[in-house]
Amino acid sequence: MTVNSSTPAGGTLDVLLGNYPHTRVLRDGTIPVEGAECRFLSASPLHSAFPRMAGGLEFDVCEMPVATYLLARDAGVPLTLLPAVLIGATHHHSLTRLPDGPELDVRRLAGHRIGVRSYGQTTGLWVRGILREDYGVEASDVTWVTTEDAHVASYVNPPNVERSTAGGVAALLRAGDVAAAVLGPRAIGVQGVPLVPVIKDADHAAQAWTERHGTVPANHLLVVRDDVLRTRRDEVTALFRALARGIDATAGERDLASPAGRAVTAGWSDSLARCLEIAARYALEQKLVRTPVDLARIQKDAAFLEG
Repeated sequence: MTVNSSTPAGGTLDVLLGNYPHTRVLRDGTIPVEGAECRFLSASPLHSAFPRMAGGLEFDVCEMPVATYLLARDAGVPLTLLPAVLIGATHHHSLTRLPDGPELDVRRLAGHRIGVRSYGQTTGLWVRGILREDYGVEASDVTWVTTEDAHVASYVNPPNVERSTAGGVAALLRAGDVAAAVLGPRAIGVQGVPLVPVIKDADHAAQAWTERHGTVPANHLLVVRDDVLRTRRDEVTALFRALARGIDATAGERDLASPAGRAVTAGWSDSLARCLEIAARYALEQKLVRTPVDLARIQKDAAFLEG
């Protein structure tokens, strides 16, 4: 926990963020949050904080995956999106298999079992959208085997989702319970299994996707509790602007030629609008949300940051 103090107006903001170059400069005070006192909190693993925010509104401001935010919004959780992308990446390489297992034709995955940490996981949202859009495989054509529940407790999985208690997603692969698994770029290297992408030439396919859509898939955004926003808007604005400065100041620590490097941004942009539109469409197609997402309202709710 780190406190960054500079002329607070209404007590301390509890802020839960992951550990990245653009957040470390706020934690250590290199970039002060002018006009707000912030208590920067941590969670290990980071994703353990997301159900605490979505279910109990435990923090004032919190990093949150795109899919979790869409689920929470659909469930009526009083959160407002702040337009900052903390991490993002392409995900054609996130559908993986064991290197010594049989090769899979990505266009013929119907009827297969695929492991994913949660049906509501953001990497899974992007992978299923890619499968439908690029390869003609519907989410409902696959049995999705999960090892965790969604971050929003009220969400009910579709009937083609099974819950396993056999261990992590890599364990499902090793046991032969699934033919492939959704493992994001941060997870693949720590699973103890040298996995390979199911999609051949995944980097080229991902580049084609980003060029076609004019955006990079966001994984984690930022949200604020509605009651905090109502009563402490100036402090929330101060925090957001400090984060934007942090993102700019640490640009040299990211590979801006890579999708992951380009994804980290603060502020509304055409790229972010397209990203959210695609994620919202994928979520509706996959039955993660029940009704179309009002993107104009989401942007309007955070318009105060444009001043």
